Amino acid sequence: MIRLFNVYYPVRTLVLLVGEVLIVWTSFLLATLMQYGYGPDSYIALNYEGGYYKILGVTVIVVVASYLFDLYDPAQVEERGELYFRLLLVPGLLALLLAAIGYRYPNLMLGKNAYLIGLVILTISLFAWRAAYHWLVQREALQDNVYVLGIGERSQRLVQGMRRRSDLGMRVVSWTGEMEGPVNRESLGAHLLEAVRQHKIHHVIVALADSRGTLPVKELLHLRLQGVKIEEATSLNERISGKIEVEHLYPSWLIYAEGFRFSPIFRLLRRVFSLVASLLLLLLVLPVIPLVILAIKLDSRGPLLYKQARVGRGGLVFHCYKFRTMRPNAEADTGPTWAGDDDPRITRIGKFLRKARLDEVPQLWNVLRGDMAFVGPRPERPEFVEWLTKEIPYYPVRHVVRPGITGWAQVRYRYGNTVEDAKEKLQFDLFYIKNRSMGLDFLIMFQTVKTVLFGRGAR
Repeated sequence: MIRLFNVYYPVRTLVLLVGEVLIVWTSFLLATLMQYGYGPDSYIALNYEGGYYKILGVTVIVVVASYLFDLYDPAQVEERGELYFRLLLVPGLLALLLAAIGYRYPNLMLGKNAYLIGLVILTISLFAWRAAYHWLVQREALQDNVYVLGIGERSQRLVQGMRRRSDLGMRVVSWTGEMEGPVNRESLGAHLLEAVRQHKIHHVIVALADSRGTLPVKELLHLRLQGVKIEEATSLNERISGKIEVEHLYPSWLIYAEGFRFSPIFRLLRRVFSLVASLLLLLLVLPVIPLVILAIKLDSRGPLLYKQARVGRGGLVFHCYKFRTMRPNAEADTGPTWAGDDDPRITRIGKFLRKARLDEVPQLWNVLRGDMAFVGPRPERPEFVEWLTKEIPYYPVRHVVRPGITGWAQVRYRYGNTVEDAKEKLQFDLFYIKNRSMGLDFLIMFQTVKTVLFGRGAR
């Protein structure tokens, strides 16, 4: 896997991306040459009329559209039919954009028929490339044979997850859960060596909940010296899932792990970044704010803003501001509760504001004051923090950084209203805290745009 912006991506995904970039570029380059011929006309169109820049612009549009339709995330598109349907949407969207641009700015077009020819070539090429790519990644010769050393639910979940992710290039050929008889150091070592003999193992993943007295150290050392990669399940899961599992997580792993940047310079840079991003977003939504205010006032009686206590960095409590989306005194009868599906407390305009994330605009004031950052774990209410701290291990770790308007858990996981959801989001928050960087913050902001556009996670 390759690490970009402190996030790991399978090499195969990057190959897929690079392949499609080359396909888009080549499709419209060929279309230009077919339009003008292999002579001075095409040379002038490409070099003196901005042809290469126009092709570059089309390439960026296709890649961004493919990203928005989750075409680079196999976990989001499991059915082949859905994949090809979404793939067909890309040239369709591109055709609409090119038609609009050509009507308004005809000088930006490559030629009279170049874009049309390019779209035809692109559509055929994209389908052919995807079919070839999926055939290629299934070849056993291009996959690492993996043995999972572990038993129980955690190991089984890891095996099932890896078998669903063909993009990882890792094929689970055997694991400890398949062995019969008592589980001890000798039986584990024998089963491991037998799997190596039968399947030519390239990669061993250690997922034992308690390795004391059962870990076949001698066999693992022998395999390591033979060139077999040995890896602990927590580290692997961090790379492939973008989260850190809190179950079976030892404090020593957090102590010795790389990351956890808390230097004063880095904090200053992130503070400047939060201020600039908040001011830019405030300028962007400023024309919409009067309409939001009017809609809230016309929809229901009550205050415009909603103030609520939240826990920030260091466990300090601050007041978080939002546009009111619930009826007044919504928790008078129930006390503090998470919002649920079709929550009757939410007003009509409140549902829209939550869906569009416009209710969170006043939190920009919290960022400017320093209570929050632009990117970080979502702040939780003190009542829930006290409860979740008792239920979920390592929950207070999320308070070592400023909470954010958006965050890694928000773009990677749905809205949650259970303890299990809170634990799942904590695992994403731990990944962010460990790996946070300016590049990761930019990536989260970019993914937040997709989350808002498609209304994911709102409630």
